[in-house]
Amino acid sequence: MTEIKGLPKGSDSFVEAFARGLAVIRAFGPGHSELTLSEVAERAGLTPAGARRLLHTLVTLGYARVDGRFFSLTPAVLDIGYSYLGSLSLREVAAPFLEAFARDVGEICTVSVLDRTDVVYVARAEMRSPISRRLSTGERLPAHATSSGHVLLGYLSDQELQEYLAQAPFERLTEWTLADREPLAHAIAQARACGHALASEQLELGVCGLAVPIKDRAGSVTAALTTSLSLARHPLASIEAAFLPKLQEMAQQIGRGLAD
Repeated sequence: MTEIKGLPKGSDSFVEAFARGLAVIRAFGPGHSELTLSEVAERAGLTPAGARRLLHTLVTLGYARVDGRFFSLTPAVLDIGYSYLGSLSLREVAAPFLEAFARDVGEICTVSVLDRTDVVYVARAEMRSPISRRLSTGERLPAHATSSGHVLLGYLSDQELQEYLAQAPFERLTEWTLADREPLAHAIAQARACGHALASEQLELGVCGLAVPIKDRAGSVTAALTTSLSLARHPLASIEAAFLPKLQEMAQQIGRGLAD
């Protein structure tokens, strides 16, 4: 069995039984979702007797099931991984997903949270290019003029939203900015009903933002996931079809990694 770096098998700190249990769990995987006792023993490097005791322990604890000769893991085993993922910050969980999006799609991707009247970037990724817009972590933008802001404002309580809207009119950054109370309230309500927001040229001419909420495993909205797109490269009519499914899938994956 592979030794853990810094803790040789003979060390008093090394728990052999625990290591063997992890080896049994790792025996399952793509193409090996159902295994016989002998297959588990072989893949985990254990004796059949040792594999049998560990498998039946996992079955008793609800982490595995047995159907005739075949053993398989149950979804409960995911709790082991979620315990680790839940300890990570939003930025740490989101970072690899944002980087993959920026690399594969070639566009800016950010995660932001609401702070009073602003959205604040807590994570971002962007492919370097001469036309990069250099959005940085910690940067603040006005919530009323951004797709992320519309999404996050949509999940405020009624009282909180009314207090926010009472501050209208907001600064008009372009001719398309929703600065007045009624059109802004409508956009926020629409974002909540649709589960996403599209804000075209409201913050900056030639730029469109598309945002979706990130919900933790308890269903609470914790942040917004956004891509910021150049209308010179992406016709407005094609943006939702091209990018919304990707963002929604990413938001779900990020949300599953957050603590309740």
